[in-house]
Amino acid sequence: MIFYDCSTAPNPRRARMFIAEKGLAIETRDISIAKGEQLSEEFLKVNARGTIPVLVTDDGTVLAENLGIAAYLEAAFPEPPLMGVSPEEKGMVMMWNAIVEQQGGLPIAEVLRNTSPHMKGRAIPGPLDFEQIPELAERGRARVGFFFDQLEERLQQSPYLAGDTFSLADITGFVFVDFARVIRTRIPEGNAATLDWFERIRARPSAAL
Repeated sequence: MIFYDCSTAPNPRRARMFIAEKGLAIETRDISIAKGEQLSEEFLKVNARGTIPVLVTDDGTVLAENLGIAAYLEAAFPEPPLMGVSPEEKGMVMMWNAIVEQQGGLPIAEVLRNTSPHMKGRAIPGPLDFEQIPELAERGRARVGFFFDQLEERLQQSPYLAGDTFSLADITGFVFVDFARVIRTRIPEGNAATLDWFERIRARPSAAL
């Protein structure tokens, strides 16, 4: 297998943490988004959408989305389970992973991509150019605040996002919460349950990658 990574971006970090939690050693090639290498002719032959992460399996299948990568690795290497065991657990992991992506990852990206001068004309990842929309950044900031409220409410009820055990949903949540620093947003000081959860995830070896 070959894993196409970018050490500075959140979505590749999600896959990188998942791979580490599985205890796998996969050949890795770092693609620099800062240098625009994801849009190079060479990389576009791997993934015509020009996005990272990408996992190329031993049979040549190209998986270019986090959920696809995770589903493949979970099926191929089921231990330790990171996407639930029972039908209920599997459903909860997928539900909370989606909530975190839609309510956390998307608005954080909206703020960054519509305010950063480095992303002028490149507000959406991929091969097409899109101009920034300042109103999306304003809306994104409001949504990020609501996202932190949702996390705190859930984590007051459960040690991990999907239940009693660490899962893919926690990887996704941790990476996006940590990445919120790029829009100068951190976990509110009064959100004790979220702060405790964040520190527990940060203590895992995979979080250092």
